Amino acid sequence: MTIAIPEIPSIDDAALTARLQHLIDHKTKPLGALGRLERLMLRLGQILGSEAPALHAPQMLVCAADHGLAARGVSAYPSDVTWQMVENFLAGGAAVSVLARQHGLQLTVADCGVARAIPAREAEPGAPLLLCCRIAAGTQDASLGPAMSATQCSEALHNGVTIVRGLPGNVLLLGEMGIGNTSAASLLLARLAGVPLEDCVGAGTGLDAAGIARKRAVLQQALDANAGATEPLAALAALGGFEVATLAGAVLQAAAERRVIVVDGFITSAAVLVAARLAPHVRQRCVFAHRSGERGHAFMLEAMEAEPLLDLGLRLGEGSGAALAWPLLDSACRVLREMASFESAGVAGPSMS
Repeated sequence: MTIAIPEIPSIDDAALTARLQHLIDHKTKPLGALGRLERLMLRLGQILGSEAPALHAPQMLVCAADHGLAARGVSAYPSDVTWQMVENFLAGGAAVSVLARQHGLQLTVADCGVARAIPAREAEPGAPLLLCCRIAAGTQDASLGPAMSATQCSEALHNGVTIVRGLPGNVLLLGEMGIGNTSAASLLLARLAGVPLEDCVGAGTGLDAAGIARKRAVLQQALDANAGATEPLAALAALGGFEVATLAGAVLQAAAERRVIVVDGFITSAAVLVAARLAPHVRQRCVFAHRSGERGHAFMLEAMEAEPLLDLGLRLGEGSGAALAWPLLDSACRVLREMASFESAGVAGPSMS
């Protein structure tokens, strides 16, 4: 199976941008008084191509899979945690489950290759949905060779495209679960952005200094074992995970549909990094929710010239940071649509000297 990269044109529109900026500048406030919220208002108007942007039916997509590298001790937790946490998502007990309920986000969990298959079940309206798009029971050990074949990688990308095509709304929030997936993100950052490996590797789920050193050594082996995988798709197949590849496909499709893409932390940013290397205008459709406490995330954001909304020291993943940032996006759209202008409110504007 091969994946056709969708056409993703630029959303640059000088006339629309000028109109949006005029609206923002003439709200009943001092110029620039809403700070970074004003930049968010502008970005959302540009993404949705509207002077009165509205977000509807927001979708939280959490992709889950296991990693062969986990057997090398790159995580403080065993691989069984992946399937156990998927069950927790579906039962409503995880952080992202709580936040999705709070903010009215439809939570969809995709089993992209969890080592232990998750039993199918019927979901009640509004409850978390489970999708099965398994490629295999986890990837291969990337320290010995490619984590997945080119065919598997293409299949995972295609699954992401298909998932998004079936979701309503105009907002996609990204989440993930997979023991060992900070290793995959670190490898993709090192390979695709040229960041030194020591800057890419952090504690993940809570490794101590010795554990981080061991993780770094294993990841160097993976880079060496896949030295020829330098192009984005080859690097994704060699160094990534099924959930990262599925998310990359989801990002490409969401961008093609001009949805707002809310990027969570380190691993979802790695999926966006891959997608943006395949289609650069993907980046224009993204809102980066937060700067993670994971070491490599600051370098990932810098590589994509991304300005995150929050900096709370989070390193949980799951989409938790994206869910926490969601109210800011909703507020930005509401202010742009509903806040009065000086003229409409009959309020005197600033005095001109």
